[in-house]
Amino acid sequence: MKRNGLFALIALSLAGIGAAQAQDYSNWYIAPRIGAVLPDSDRETDTSLFTGIGIGYWSTPNFAVDFEVTHNDADFENDSARDGHEFENAGVGVSGRYFFGDAGSSWRPYVMGGLGFLRHAAISGNLLRPTRTNGWDPMLTVGGGIQHGFSDRLAFRAEIAARYDRDNNSRAYYTSDNSTGYVDAIASVGLLINFGGGGTSVTPTEVRKVDPPQDPPKSCRDLDDDNDGVNNCDDRCASTPAGTQVGPDGCPQKISIDLRGVNFKFDRPKKGESNIAPTLQEPTADSIAILDQAVDVLQRNPSMRVEVVGHTDSVGTDDYNQGLSERRARIVFDYLTSHGIDASRLSGPTGFGESRPIDTNDTKEGRARNRRTELNPQQ
Repeated sequence: MKRNGLFALIALSLAGIGAAQAQDYSNWYIAPRIGAVLPDSDRETDTSLFTGIGIGYWSTPNFAVDFEVTHNDADFENDSARDGHEFENAGVGVSGRYFFGDAGSSWRPYVMGGLGFLRHAAISGNLLRPTRTNGWDPMLTVGGGIQHGFSDRLAFRAEIAARYDRDNNSRAYYTSDNSTGYVDAIASVGLLINFGGGGTSVTPTEVRKVDPPQDPPKSCRDLDDDNDGVNNCDDRCASTPAGTQVGPDGCPQKISIDLRGVNFKFDRPKKGESNIAPTLQEPTADSIAILDQAVDVLQRNPSMRVEVVGHTDSVGTDDYNQGLSERRARIVFDYLTSHGIDASRLSGPTGFGESRPIDTNDTKEGRARNRRTELNPQQ
């Protein structure tokens, strides 16, 4: 098998790309690529340009399936009896790629395997059997490569593979041994363009406490003996403890702290990650503002206790999502304590994995909302 130019293609594939951020994969992507076919020496053809475009689907964070169409035109060698002729290979197939490492990693090596069919047809000259003008033959591909994420939507792939082509059309008629079947090398580089990414923020509901009356008391409507913000005439619970959040009737009211809008990127935070800002969906400043508002509510209600819980979307295994939800609860728990909230007022952190979605997991928007944390008031 010829190897002219193979090392140059490998160097191009693995050239330095610069710093990159981890990917937030959605389920679907497109993957155009370009490279070279280094043919089996028995074909008697030159190295040729290879092109392909595929539609891919992430079935898990570590496994993707590509449906691809490929093409290359091959010129026969100068010393071949068919010098001056050109031959076309058009292929359709499906391949699976298993990626190593966490989905949030920038660099991810992978192995691949695929199968499909190649159509062999003459472009110039009478190269085929007299009774056939073209033909389809099965093919099998195995190889490996590396993927590098530039952003939530874009990644780079470099791949080297061996393709077995059971070709009994392009050459067998012209050889005395009637040989069929060739193993070609394919070196290619390409892009992965993700359909998903991004997210939306929802403005949280602000919890406000009514200030007590400032004027000197003159009647029951001017008096507030328990300082809960409700005058004595309307207060049906006249002895509520100081700092208790009450309703219009003066009786204790359950406070809710809404963290909608604080959503996490796919598969973040990673193990050992302690800085919350890079793990949040854009715009990050909006999510931080919501967390700071939760800190303010807790500081203004010193008797309030909450449970910190985390959730994930449905992508990934149950065990993996359980650990991911616990990491999300932990990073919010640590954010609250680092901003002055005593850990004795917080229970958890608790993770529920993918078991309690608030939206569908069938769309990227629904999955983004399911990647969340909550503060649940405790009695």
